[in-house]
Amino acid sequence: MKWYADRPARLTRQLIADLLAVAWVAIWIWVATTAHDWVLELRAPGDGLVNAGGDIRDVFTNAAGKARGIPLVGDDLSGALGNGTKAGETLIGVGNTQIGVVQDTAFWLQVALITIPVLFLLITWLPVRVRYALKAANTAKLRNKPDLLALRALTSLKPRELAKFDGDPAVAWRTGDLDVIEELAKRQLAALGVRA
Repeated sequence: MKWYADRPARLTRQLIADLLAVAWVAIWIWVATTAHDWVLELRAPGDGLVNAGGDIRDVFTNAAGKARGIPLVGDDLSGALGNGTKAGETLIGVGNTQIGVVQDTAFWLQVALITIPVLFLLITWLPVRVRYALKAANTAKLRNKPDLLALRALTSLKPRELAKFDGDPAVAWRTGDLDVIEELAKRQLAALGVRA
């Protein structure tokens, strides 16, 4: 496969298109990473719930432990304070759930912001590049076969290009006019940016 043209004008256009494709991917990776970081900032309330729940759990656990030492009512008081420990654990669970949701959202948003633009690029830009590479490689193989190149030129060049010839280039090709055949072959190669 021939990925790039030999002629400077077409080669420059191809290089610019390829650099723009790379820039497109880099920009969307940056956008996705930035969006991911912004969404992760939304986990602050979840972190606050986890920290508050941990503090509440620790306070009630310590209080319940000390309450056990009180005669007569210690066990009942310790059990009542144990409910505060459960409330702290509930807050921790809610906070962790919120953190998980935010992290999952950030991840899938990042995946979407990278995948969709890259797929768009692969659907639009890549087939054009592959089609050119195949066509240019196949045409370059015909450099030493001017008759075939001339025939290809007759079927693929634009009518205004063919109109520039003196007379009918198809008749000249059929009659074996070497000058016209050579010119048609050169134009076919030039159309793909391949050197003659």
